[in-house]
Amino acid sequence: MKPWTMACLAGVALLAACGSDSGADRNGAGANANGAGFGAGGAGNVGGAGRATPGSQEDMVQSAGDKIFFDSDKSTVNDKSRATLDRQATWLQQYPNVQIWIAGNCDERGTEEYNLALGQRRANADKAYLMAHGIAATRMETISYGKARPLDPGTGPEAYGQNRNAVASVK
Repeated sequence: MKPWTMACLAGVALLAACGSDSGADRNGAGANANGAGFGAGGAGNVGGAGRATPGSQEDMVQSAGDKIFFDSDKSTVNDKSRATLDRQATWLQQYPNVQIWIAGNCDERGTEEYNLALGQRRANADKAYLMAHGIAATRMETISYGKARPLDPGTGPEAYGQNRNAVASVK
């Protein structure tokens, strides 16, 4: 093999090594293998090394958080969730072309119909808060998954608390 061919192959190998994933999951949900997120705000690696592409799902997770959590049988935004939504509103104002999905979720208790309706109220509460803070409704779509997509597949108070949420995802 000629020396320049070897140099090209070495360069390609080096570039391939630089393109590795920083540990965030591929679907941008900000959850680790067991479904646990980055804490109550989903803030993750705020300001840390391995900064994500500006305006991406990973950037939103790192900068603002992607999840808010609700009390049992409630769709009211609580103080802790307001802090995350304030960061999300600021982030969305910084990236005016970004559109998001907001998915409302519930724990496993209750009927499918009840949980779908409650999940929709949670997604709508998230959207309403962001709208009240200057984010255009046309940039956001909501969906309810009810109890179909738990973050924590376990049962009990801790799992239920993780599964009562609304998750924002960059479209």
